[in-house]
Amino acid sequence: MAGHLPAEAVEAFTADQKRMVDDGVAADAALPGTALPDPEVLDKQGNPTRISTLRASRPAVVVFYRGAWCPYCNLTLKAYQDTLVPALAERGVPLIAVSPQKPDGSLSTAEANALTFDVVSDPGNQIASALGIVITPSEASRTVTERLGIDLREANADGGYELPMPTVVVVDGQGVITWRDIHPDYTTRTEVTEILAAVAQLG
Repeated sequence: MAGHLPAEAVEAFTADQKRMVDDGVAADAALPGTALPDPEVLDKQGNPTRISTLRASRPAVVVFYRGAWCPYCNLTLKAYQDTLVPALAERGVPLIAVSPQKPDGSLSTAEANALTFDVVSDPGNQIASALGIVITPSEASRTVTERLGIDLREANADGGYELPMPTVVVVDGQGVITWRDIHPDYTTRTEVTEILAAVAQLG
């Protein structure tokens, strides 16, 4: 996608990524052994629910993504639908995707990618904030994002700019994190093989 972006956008996004890596933004993220926070979230119809309700005492894979406007997120979720979901189904493990966008954005994401797993909205990044995986794009990044026709304040349920770093979390039946993979670089994602290896460790 970078080859299709204006030079100023590439420069701003690259600078943001370098800043996050240099600052070690993922260093303080919640470690395995931490209980996954379980506040009220919204399903794609806007109905209140919780991660614990969706996983129903089962282990689960929880994916944090930025929103329907993010092409990397859409490519990843579609790939997970095609290859990860069938493998998880054999193990009785659900996949749940979480973003800070409005429920209609979750619905758009699910419909555009023919997703069969739960896609929920976490207004205000409650879960991601508690896990320490939230970032605020720089003013330069926000400016070029808006020039590209993406208004984060309109997309996000809380009207803010904050976004989760692309992250995959595996939790056990009690909702305790057993493994997580965090990507400050939004152009990279967790491989399906890595996720399945982490799930296999659940026994």
